[in-house]
Amino acid sequence: MSYLSTQYEDQLKKEAEKAEKTGKLTEKQLEIIYSHKLFNLFVPKSSGGLELDLISGLEIQEEISKIDGSLGWTVTLCSGANAFVGYLSPDLVKELFCNPQVCFAGSGKIGGIAQETQDGYLVNGKWSYVTGTPHTTIFTANCQIQREGKLLTNADGSPYYKSFFFNPEEVTIIRDWNTLGLIATASHSYEVKDLKIGFNRTFSIDGASRTIDHLIYQYPFLTFAELTLTINHLGMQQHFLEQAQLIFNSIKEPVYKDFRTQLLEKSKEKIETKRDLFFHYATISWKELQTQGQVSEESLQKINELCREIVKEGRNTILEIYPYLGIPAANPDTEINRVLRDILTASQHILLL
Repeated sequence: MSYLSTQYEDQLKKEAEKAEKTGKLTEKQLEIIYSHKLFNLFVPKSSGGLELDLISGLEIQEEISKIDGSLGWTVTLCSGANAFVGYLSPDLVKELFCNPQVCFAGSGKIGGIAQETQDGYLVNGKWSYVTGTPHTTIFTANCQIQREGKLLTNADGSPYYKSFFFNPEEVTIIRDWNTLGLIATASHSYEVKDLKIGFNRTFSIDGASRTIDHLIYQYPFLTFAELTLTINHLGMQQHFLEQAQLIFNSIKEPVYKDFRTQLLEKSKEKIETKRDLFFHYATISWKELQTQGQVSEESLQKINELCREIVKEGRNTILEIYPYLGIPAANPDTEINRVLRDILTASQHILLL
């Protein structure tokens, strides 16, 4: 069952071409996102969210990514970042999530240094690939901590860091998102220079720091990220096959007709099989958390491997179809070309390489 009505899906689809040309989601798309709380899939109802479980959230993300890659990617990354609500103090949650258009966005990279001061931190840094910069209300970042002139490290020598958040007026956007696809995600970089902030601007995404006792915040965040990114790939792969079917149906020449039919059916079967496995193991992991209080190492490893298989094999599958689609698929103004470019760009995310 679809979360969005056909009316809203059609509106979002119609806006996709305009979004790509302007390099950001359109006002109409954002209006639908806000009204349907798509950035707040995993946020508690008490804070204006939908309070979904893992599987329900993944199903909606798949639905959105089948409409358009940039749209789905933005909803997924921003709703994942808004899930940080589960690790913030109640006062901050009340302050930040009173805005119905709240949107967290940032980078997992340790891209800055936070120098400890008497009353907080002095922060300098730059972070790249921040999805949704034009409509972000809270920017997040990881910074290595500096104390008395020395960069701190953990016992194993890795950087000791904390997560921070900044307001839009405290950051400078660097418009450097220039890619083959996912253009409307507007995943630009941002930087801060000599920014003074208080101690209350930090948070940690781990079980010990959880402030809301909902099951979704107990789910391992790395695996959560792998699943949510991969469901976007599955949605975009299905979108590509739908567009390929339309093109094949329109070709009148008998050359390659049987081959095209067989190739498309084989490709649909491959992707559907991977989708079934995806939801099978995602559901197992969620039930383990519900019944045992944690996700087994076996499930975590299987999901890790499966997500990479889905990205790699799905990309190879669509590239096998591409040579038989004709000139329309080579035209950057066509829908199928946009889907192809989105898939190729999304497949470069470091988490799923």
